[in-house]
Amino acid sequence: MAIRRRGGLNHSKLDQVVANARRDKEEREKGYRERALKMYPWVCGRCTREFNQQSLHELTVHHRNHNHDDNPLDGSNWELLCLYCHDDEHSRYNNAGLYGDDRPGNGTGTTHKAFAGLEALLKKA
Repeated sequence: MAIRRRGGLNHSKLDQVVANARRDKEEREKGYRERALKMYPWVCGRCTREFNQQSLHELTVHHRNHNHDDNPLDGSNWELLCLYCHDDEHSRYNNAGLYGDDRPGNGTGTTHKAFAGLEALLKKA
């Protein structure tokens, strides 16, 4: 896209566009995604799919505690996940909030024991 004025290019306007683009790039690189991509290998932390420069847009930064404002410099709240695993993680998180967490060991599983008392019945027989 050339920026023109009558009689030719408007070089000062073009220089400003380029300067703004460079500044925006530097700001993005300070962001957590760019820091995470520099810190970690380009591999999904769940499915272990590897990424290259062409497919890197499919690799996302997941906040382990689901707080996007928690971005420690050491990256301890981040993990790189592909789009599919990231979507699955957030779906699980949302479902746990809606329906409760039913993973073993959290105390919210079923309490009915289908075979309770079976041993006593077998001893009587």
